[in-house]
Amino acid sequence: MFHNVDEENSQSFTFIERTCTKNTDLKGLVVNSEDAAYDLYNDYGHGMGFSVRKGKNRYLAGTKVIRSKDFYCSKQGFKEFEGVEDTKKHNKLETRTGCPAMIRYTVQDDQWTVTRFISEHNHELATPSKRHLLRSARSIPSTKANVIDSMVNVGIRPKDVYSYMSNEVGGVENVGFTRRDCYNYVNKQKMMMIEAGDGQSLLNHFKVKASEDPMFFYTVQVDQENRLTNFFWRDGRSRIDYDCFGDVVVFDTTYRTNRYNLICAPFVGINHHRQTIMFGCAFLLDETAATFVWLFKSFLQSMGNQAPKTIMTDQDHAINKAIEEIFPNSCHRLCLWHISKNAPSHLGSLNANVEFHGLFHKCMQGCESELEFEETWAKMINDHNLQDHSWLAEVTNNVLHGISKATTSLTEFIFEFENLVKRWRSSEAEKDFQCKNSSITCAIKGSSILTHASKVYTHEIYKRFQKEFLDGIPLTWREVAQNDKIYTFEVMMDENSSRVRTVQFNATTMEIHCTCKKFDFCGYLCSHALRILSVKNIKQISERYISRRWTKDAKKNMHGGNVSEFLQEHNAEAEIVFRNRMIRFAYELITKSQENEKTRKLCQKILYEGDTEVEKELAKLCISKNYELKENETSSKGVVRSKIVRRSIIQELSGGDDVIVEDVQNRSSSILNPPCVRPKGISNARLKGHLEKRKSKKSKLPKPSK
Repeated sequence: MFHNVDEENSQSFTFIERTCTKNTDLKGLVVNSEDAAYDLYNDYGHGMGFSVRKGKNRYLAGTKVIRSKDFYCSKQGFKEFEGVEDTKKHNKLETRTGCPAMIRYTVQDDQWTVTRFISEHNHELATPSKRHLLRSARSIPSTKANVIDSMVNVGIRPKDVYSYMSNEVGGVENVGFTRRDCYNYVNKQKMMMIEAGDGQSLLNHFKVKASEDPMFFYTVQVDQENRLTNFFWRDGRSRIDYDCFGDVVVFDTTYRTNRYNLICAPFVGINHHRQTIMFGCAFLLDETAATFVWLFKSFLQSMGNQAPKTIMTDQDHAINKAIEEIFPNSCHRLCLWHISKNAPSHLGSLNANVEFHGLFHKCMQGCESELEFEETWAKMINDHNLQDHSWLAEVTNNVLHGISKATTSLTEFIFEFENLVKRWRSSEAEKDFQCKNSSITCAIKGSSILTHASKVYTHEIYKRFQKEFLDGIPLTWREVAQNDKIYTFEVMMDENSSRVRTVQFNATTMEIHCTCKKFDFCGYLCSHALRILSVKNIKQISERYISRRWTKDAKKNMHGGNVSEFLQEHNAEAEIVFRNRMIRFAYELITKSQENEKTRKLCQKILYEGDTEVEKELAKLCISKNYELKENETSSKGVVRSKIVRRSIIQELSGGDDVIVEDVQNRSSSILNPPCVRPKGISNARLKGHLEKRKSKKSKLPKPSK
């Protein structure tokens, strides 16, 4: 409750609680700060049914010390007339009525005393059911702001966020703010995100990520006007994933939705659970061969110059040319999904030809050898006179679809992108946990091969392997040749089947080959090979046919192994290879241990003990002195040496020296936003955001004639 204080007796002050009644006279009350003064009148106004507005400060002469301050009813005064041409204010609803209600505080010795109080209003007060709409009664506290940020960052629309929060507290009147306030808060956060400009904000974000993640890699290109044109980035986890699963990379350029209509080009793959993983992402201004050459060089540099074994792309001449130059030893393939997607628009009347569709489908998925494909393709071309057809040849359905729209800024996209990748990695962690803490039930109990497979493969891959095994049980087989310990079998559905697979099995080396080549395509044995292994009473899968990328331990100890074997494969220097691999191993170890106090201490202990043991061994070998001498000799090379040492760890972790980034960072001016691209057949117009609409909205009223 409130307590009155005699104005003349200021020896002792009684402070008030923030509770008010309808007939309270606030004159004489004392608070101890400006915020408390505002809260007092605002709480009173909310209880009565009016909103509060702050007045001007009055200062002691020649100082900035507040002498008194007024707070008014929000309907105090009148709006000044700005003229017909000021359409923005002219169209705004009038709410002021010249209401006299106000309160004045006099400040002395940091005590705020109410010395004037007018309680009469000249307007209708808000009823209890409408008081939650009063402007000064509405606010978004930090706790609720955090909830809004979290939900919006995972892709939930602001209106759905508000609906959720209102349901949680029993109605919109209990939320503390309106849906419009929620929209305004979200838009304000977005504008703050790109306060420095979209391009510069993006670069600033990359710098922060690089300071947090020593393996973070990014590279940026700008044009002559210092406008952002192309950029590529990947984090440290992407590098680890690439080392494990980078044998196949899918590169997609079909996604273009963003404010500047830049081309979004992610590099993706699949992990040991057959889940999508991100190796890196780029935004490109155009689709020229030179741009793709720059991008592929950047990607290769970020991955320690280790090219993928296979790269899948859409059909594009510029991409083909760049791959031939940068990835000459990689197998370049077009994706079946993209070919199928584009086929109807290129085949015309052939879409209605059943015979053509049969041959086309067989070429796509039914051929088991290169010879069979060429024969089927030739038959399709010749039977339908397609020798002069300009198209009889794009990648996966874009994994980034839905995380942005036409008004999304680059910085917003990056945050949405990071949230998406976090969800992918969280899903992978759940699958890893399931594989380590649960076992899958074998369809045939007592089957040694299935039991072995369930122990080594992840659950997802085991299900596929088990299907192959079960599909092989009813197959018919016959032995057609034997040469020492090498057996040749023909495997078919039944004796009358027209499709026969040939399986060759070496009982000495345990090698097995099938003409269907499913192992080469999928990485696990086919039903035909598994049928023959059962016939020969083989109890386990040979290690050569267990692809590490599909196993539960796909990411375990992947940075260890035999360095000499790695050197022979990559033709690299031993010290560099060892250093790079161990740095990535240490990075992964530290990342795994950082979320728990016990694991952090364990990681520290292991690293400190390892450092001590290495120092002891160096002392025994008398290497320590020679090492110092070598350092002194190399340090005499001057400034160039110091720059290399300063950046060596980052270079090794990220896979190379991001020269372009250094050039950009050394610029004195800020990076400007990218130019808006207008591709062929696409309108240059784009949707405007809410704040842009408010800023650009103008009345169509004609100017008054002179």
